[in-house]
Amino acid sequence: MAKVKYKFNPETLSYEKVERNLKSKIHRFLVFFSSSIVVGTVLAIIFLQFYETPKMRGLKLENQRLMSQYELMYQNLESIEEVLTDIQHRDDNLYRIIFEADPIPNSLRKAGFGGVNKYAHLENLDNSELVINTARKLDIIAKEAYIQSKSYDEVLKLALDKEQMLSSIPAVMPISNKDLKRTASGWGFRIDPVYKIRKFHYGMDFTAPIGTEVYATGDGVVKEVKTSRGGYGRWVVIDHGFGYETLYGHLNEFNVKKGQKVKRGSVIAYVGNAGKSTGPHLHYEVHKNGRAVNPQYYYFKDLTPQEYERMIAISSNMGQSYD
Repeated sequence: MAKVKYKFNPETLSYEKVERNLKSKIHRFLVFFSSSIVVGTVLAIIFLQFYETPKMRGLKLENQRLMSQYELMYQNLESIEEVLTDIQHRDDNLYRIIFEADPIPNSLRKAGFGGVNKYAHLENLDNSELVINTARKLDIIAKEAYIQSKSYDEVLKLALDKEQMLSSIPAVMPISNKDLKRTASGWGFRIDPVYKIRKFHYGMDFTAPIGTEVYATGDGVVKEVKTSRGGYGRWVVIDHGFGYETLYGHLNEFNVKKGQKVKRGSVIAYVGNAGKSTGPHLHYEVHKNGRAVNPQYYYFKDLTPQEYERMIAISSNMGQSYD
């Protein structure tokens, strides 16, 4: 049975029955419902603040595990970076030295990533600094590993070409000189036989009778066959590849022509006394990457260590060149 409410009327000094219409009922319901929602929301906020649901607890633990994994990954990436740095060091200072290749510039190995910030989508995450640093280090290591892989491809090609390179590099004396008696003026400052002044001698002279055979000191292609009244008179230049060229001057006659392929030991010409020469001899030069280098370092297939030291002593004692 519904409760009946009464209201005191001071004018009549009596209680009168309160009649409720539909509008007042709806208003009362809405007030009650709104109050319930507010109270429920406040209670829910207080409850969630001090109590974690199983799902929230699981998400929190998962987030902690992910952060631990990121930290471990970052440490592992630092270890990998150290190993990669050691590999790069050996690549530049061992393998490429052996095969006479230029090292990869550090600016290329350590080049960064320009342009748009590719990590912007990670900036709003919790622990974003760790996540971004890990992602960036991973990208850098991947790039350096790719460059190193390409470097090893090049080193492999150099290794496959090593046999050809060993056949091409000048490695013997250009004339028969078993007793070393034909060794004359060597590399360095000498007295010019014509002008009698101190000049740098960019090669080595070998005395020999006119007509003595002159040999190619490595495999290659004849680059020049020239004749002039002065200078080297008649000379041949052979391109051995790999940055090496050799020059043979003051020749009597040629045994090759321009463009001809020759092997180490091939007779390419004969000793003469042409050009600015004071006696029959061969002037021999070795060039590496366009610059003259000391030929005495390129007789390693001909001489024992004792013979090499003796040849150096003989060539150094000559105070005057022959050209």
